Amino acid sequence: MPEIRFDSVAVRVPLPGRGEREILARTTLTLTEPRVAVIGANGSGKSTLARLVNGLVRPSSGHVTVDGRDVVRDGAAVRRTVGFCFTDPAAQLVMPTCVEDVELSLRRTVPGSEARRERALEVLAAHGLEEHAHDSVHSLSGGQRQLLALAGVLATEPTVVVADEPTTLLDRANTRRIGHALLGLSQQLLLVTHDLDLAARCDRVVVIDDARVVADGTPTESIAHYTSLVDT
Repeated sequence: MPEIRFDSVAVRVPLPGRGEREILARTTLTLTEPRVAVIGANGSGKSTLARLVNGLVRPSSGHVTVDGRDVVRDGAAVRRTVGFCFTDPAAQLVMPTCVEDVELSLRRTVPGSEARRERALEVLAAHGLEEHAHDSVHSLSGGQRQLLALAGVLATEPTVVVADEPTTLLDRANTRRIGHALLGLSQQLLLVTHDLDLAARCDRVVVIDDARVVADGTPTESIAHYTSLVDT
């Protein structure tokens, strides 16, 4: 598995006339497990941690590396190996039809329009979306849109997939569908989630509270710690 390393990483944002606010306190972590969940309350800093991995957020201090490559210094190389799924697939689905959207993901890796079309259709078929290849992305259900967004990410063959609360907007059936797809990936998965059932199926769970990592261990241990915070 790849190694994701946070070395004394902190993130601060300026407050006009009031100094700075720390949205992630100094954090040191090394993640090598196949499936790592990050849980915590809204605004705790968990999405900030995830977005550091592919440079969507830059550290104010410290360094983030993926397999030894610095996310800031070697950003282009890191982004080629780290795929990112957003909470709302509308942030990713920008083309009119499903096949065109996957083709867009392949524009740098598959030369030639015919080859791209063929590969995009293969990707859609692999995710059970072949019947929707020429449908508008806006005609899909919420679960289908999220699955299409994931398919577009996987089409680039990343080694790491970061998913930021990918089931938050979904009903229970689609939550199960997307959860099953994510947890079945061969890539390393960093999953930010409020779904404790999904977190429990991961290999390691990190708990963030008030911008700090407050627990890091097995799903049983970390989820117990998190629920104790919620219940107090």
